[in-house]
Amino acid sequence: MEGTSFSRKATMLDIAPRVLSPVRRVSHGWGFRVIAFAFAVSLSFSTLPTPLYAFYQQRDGFPTFVITVVFAAYAVGVMASLYLAGHVSDWLGRRRVILAATLTEALSAVIFLVWPEVPGLIVARLVCGAGIGALTATATAHLSELRAIARPQEDPGRAGLVATVVNMGGLALGPLVGGFFAQFARGPLTTPFLVFLALLLVSALAVSLVPETVERREERPAYRPQRISLPPAARPAFVGAAIGVFAAFAITGLFMALAPTLLAQGLHESGRLLAGIAAFSMLGSAALAQLLFAPMATGLQLRIGYASMVAGLVVLPVSVFVPTLWLFFAGSILAGAGVGLGFRASVGTVAALADPLSRGEVLAALFLAAYAGLVVPVLSVGLAVVWVPSSVALLGFSVAELVLLGFSARRAFSASSGAAARR
Repeated sequence: MEGTSFSRKATMLDIAPRVLSPVRRVSHGWGFRVIAFAFAVSLSFSTLPTPLYAFYQQRDGFPTFVITVVFAAYAVGVMASLYLAGHVSDWLGRRRVILAATLTEALSAVIFLVWPEVPGLIVARLVCGAGIGALTATATAHLSELRAIARPQEDPGRAGLVATVVNMGGLALGPLVGGFFAQFARGPLTTPFLVFLALLLVSALAVSLVPETVERREERPAYRPQRISLPPAARPAFVGAAIGVFAAFAITGLFMALAPTLLAQGLHESGRLLAGIAAFSMLGSAALAQLLFAPMATGLQLRIGYASMVAGLVVLPVSVFVPTLWLFFAGSILAGAGVGLGFRASVGTVAALADPLSRGEVLAALFLAAYAGLVVPVLSVGLAVVWVPSSVALLGFSVAELVLLGFSARRAFSASSGAAARR
């Protein structure tokens, strides 16, 4: 990564103003732990509202479509931030960007508290997405660099695995914690945001003490948005991978936005904690699958991931039409495991096929395609439930998803084979 040095001398160089130079930093090993914690807290906060949307809907009486609009605002924030700020830590510094992103999440928590009406919810989710978009790539890079300094003899892939687990694990914990507060807290629309506001502020304070890993440049380059470049040789393979991650993120987006509605209307289960557990089951299985299948070849992970997504997309509508709760959770776990494996394998495949000089740009395009999956399909299904039952909308979504996965599968499998041959 341009402007990054892995030597101890360079990494200890602080990019903060000279007046802050006397601040005592924690070690690189402890810095790794702090960044992992702050990353997990922010990601958990981003999915915290999932089981709480039903409270807002019950209080204000808005249709289910509004929930999908609120959810989509998050994805729009992520995409805009990823495009505009996802790369600036290469010259601005990892710690500074992570600190700003963490404080942005804290601002989102404040908006949830002081402006709990629908316009405020949309703004809060948009701000939350902006923070996550700047945080994700930066925190992943910072974790790798801190670990390389703290444990230079360790396999570099270990830090990547930790980042993956923190990513999916943090996302999975948010709905579970939100469901717990929704079920047992006296103020379900205030208490969880107060708790996470405190956690985010503590995280920001801790991040300020972490060593920097980017060497200060004498001349700061002129700002430009993230370039998105696709080498001609990688375009056919990229299209398959992009459609695959678009479909994968659409599954998680739909589930995060509509799981409480599906449980209440399709399965007649209105427990708030159950809605959080349902969301946790999907995201948690994605993280667990990435851990369990990590030793496997990328091509095999991709095939298992696609098969699991297809199985989940078949089981979920059946569980709502029957209706059967355990089948609903089985479909959630199958789909989640497929999402985790498919996404990780697609990222690895595209990274291997891309030219090293444009790898970051190609991955940026892949992430944008992924987060687009949180907007268009989720809004479409949210609009559909205005006229048809949620079970019918889920069935239509599943059919469309199966078509997308079928279209992308052949290209994605060919791409993974080509990447393996190049390695």
